[in-house]
Amino acid sequence: MFNYGEDFLGVNEVLALVNAELKGQISEKVLVEIQKSTHWVNEIVASTDVVYGINTGFGPLCDTKISESQTSELQHNLLISHSVGVGDPIALHLAKAMMICKVHSLCKAFSGIRLETINRILWMIEEDIIPLVPCKGSVGASGDLAPLSHLFLPLIGLGEVFYKGEKLQTADLLKTFSKEPLTLGPKEGLALINGTQFILVHAVFGVARLFHCLEIADIVGALSLEGLMGSAKPFDKRLHDIRNFEGSQWVAQRLRSLLAGSEILEAHLDCDRVQDPYSLRCMPQVHGASRNAYIHLKQLTEIELNSVTDNPIVLGSHDSISGGNFHGQPLALPLDYCTLAAAELGNISDRRCYLMLEGRYGLPRLLLEDTGLNSGFMIPQYTTAALVSENKSLCFPASADSIPTSLGQEDHVSMGSISGRKFHTVLDNLEYILAIELLYAAQAMEFRRPLKSSKVLEEVFAEVRKHVDFATKDRSFSYDINTLQQLIKSTILTDIVSQKTNANDTYEQHCIN
Repeated sequence: MFNYGEDFLGVNEVLALVNAELKGQISEKVLVEIQKSTHWVNEIVASTDVVYGINTGFGPLCDTKISESQTSELQHNLLISHSVGVGDPIALHLAKAMMICKVHSLCKAFSGIRLETINRILWMIEEDIIPLVPCKGSVGASGDLAPLSHLFLPLIGLGEVFYKGEKLQTADLLKTFSKEPLTLGPKEGLALINGTQFILVHAVFGVARLFHCLEIADIVGALSLEGLMGSAKPFDKRLHDIRNFEGSQWVAQRLRSLLAGSEILEAHLDCDRVQDPYSLRCMPQVHGASRNAYIHLKQLTEIELNSVTDNPIVLGSHDSISGGNFHGQPLALPLDYCTLAAAELGNISDRRCYLMLEGRYGLPRLLLEDTGLNSGFMIPQYTTAALVSENKSLCFPASADSIPTSLGQEDHVSMGSISGRKFHTVLDNLEYILAIELLYAAQAMEFRRPLKSSKVLEEVFAEVRKHVDFATKDRSFSYDINTLQQLIKSTILTDIVSQKTNANDTYEQHCIN
């Protein structure tokens, strides 16, 4: 059982809550703090205090005083007026995670929101009622205003939701459950839409996806090295101990474990090849640099998961601060950094694909013995080249841009929502690039028979061959690529590795909470 607002919320906990593998609750201790915070907001409303968003307008209207009788209407109008998102709805798991992250932040009890409102969000989470949230419209500054507004429109009976595979009007869904829309109290609309939860969930799932791609890149890279009869000497622990980057050491250790006991390696220990190309030799340095970026993003994501990103925050009776905790810059920068890290995994993977086509190191040109009439594996590398190029174009940091909004009141914004969305597009492309390298590596391995690789890599190879056959002539490789992309997205290959070696590591072992 997870206690919102009290327990540490990590990446793994978010994933478990989204998948209903973990249930959340509000403890008595947190319940008391929430009610206390609500009482402090009511004190402000009844007093002569002027506090942004509680008894004033928003943004450039922060100097406009709102009467006590108008405070509820103010919050209602806030949700409606800020629901201006456009584009396709985000994935349901992202929208559900946004609700989970928001509940945890609200339960820190610095927002003045009522328990009734939090409980309605929890009810939606537990019933798997997921609001429709457009993917575009946030500048990531005063929080993710547009997506969060759409996320919480259903609380006031508006907007659309997904429920049991159907898209429904919220009003119709509430009738089904005999529930009435909520009437928002003072500050509640502001508390709901101020925050970084859109950026944050893209970071949460991006962290998980990047970790998996890093694991796969090492496995596929090791297979390519075997197919090309490359050397394992560059992975020697002594080499990486004298350049003490955690990521490089981690990858070198994994490659040593993956290759241990390989007959292919033993067969060419005395060959006259002095050095391998960088895409083989420098896997620890390149894959490792991307791992360092992953570790950084995970650390910052988990700080944000346990932070309060509302504004203003309510600290006590007549004690509030209007600040900038909603600003997305702390995640926007590392998201852009990890977009580059993911793109580089694809870049070096494409280079290994190209190496396997050149007819070097005993491999037939284009990985097929009968070429001329057959084009062999020439064209899938066009796809990796196209995807790598697309990824490069997506590496321009969204966080480098800022366009003032709110009549200049919000004169610097993070654009972190764009950073998050770009990150996932690059990860999508990376999965296909790695799938094509896996296709090539498996083909190359066949030309090393009767020699065998390590036990673990032979099991990985056998799993690949369950899905994709050895090619002796041209065929449409599109089906093979899509099949292997699905295999890569699954945990099958990483499970094989974790069961057979110590080369598959967990978040907890390598990331500081």
